[in-house]
Amino acid sequence: MKQKRFLSVLMCFTILITLFQGNAQAATTITSNQSGIQDGYNYELWKDSGNTSMTLNSGGTFSCQWSNINNALFRKGKKFNETQTHQQIGNLSVNYSADYSPNGNSYLCIYGWTSNPLVEYYIVDSWGTWRPPGALSKGTINVDGGTYDIYETTRTNQPSIKGIATFKQYWSVRTSKRTSGTISVSEHFKAWERLGMSMGKMYEVSLTVEGYQSSGSASVTSNNISIGGSGG
Repeated sequence: MKQKRFLSVLMCFTILITLFQGNAQAATTITSNQSGIQDGYNYELWKDSGNTSMTLNSGGTFSCQWSNINNALFRKGKKFNETQTHQQIGNLSVNYSADYSPNGNSYLCIYGWTSNPLVEYYIVDSWGTWRPPGALSKGTINVDGGTYDIYETTRTNQPSIKGIATFKQYWSVRTSKRTSGTISVSEHFKAWERLGMSMGKMYEVSLTVEGYQSSGSASVTSNNISIGGSGG
């Protein structure tokens, strides 16, 4: 009888160990250009040169490291099919937390694209040694307990989601750095449109760490994207 009980306990223990090992193997590390879907979030590691590493953890969380790069991006978020505007999709917001340690030029931001018109956009909450984008501010938005300066720049014959193209970049850059909180993404879109900065059909909304000719590391410990509803 004691032997049977011992065997039953041993079997249960073995099953628990197996389940634990299965969960432990859920994280995946990539070191070169790759995109896909993991745990319900679209992810991408993109670089043009240098050393990079991105560990895909559960949900929207991830960690990354970079060195000797020219340009590199690490991101996790949601992609759309370019058939709806942000108004049609509904309110977009991101609640996040990150340990962010850049050495040089880098951004911690919400990043994405629209098509028709083709626009690359940034909502920057923290940065490294240089506060982007080095242009004249078009205005400000007070949201989520802080002030963001708004900028519009143009990229000529540069890589995009539509190949090499000329397109606008829209920026909201927080006046004081932070590495956690809520980013009311739709409120930035509305502020840009009030300033005549047209948004197209949604392609992507993602929490992104970008590095440019720098090194550093980051660990995104929370990244929850809310989609839908009428917003404020």
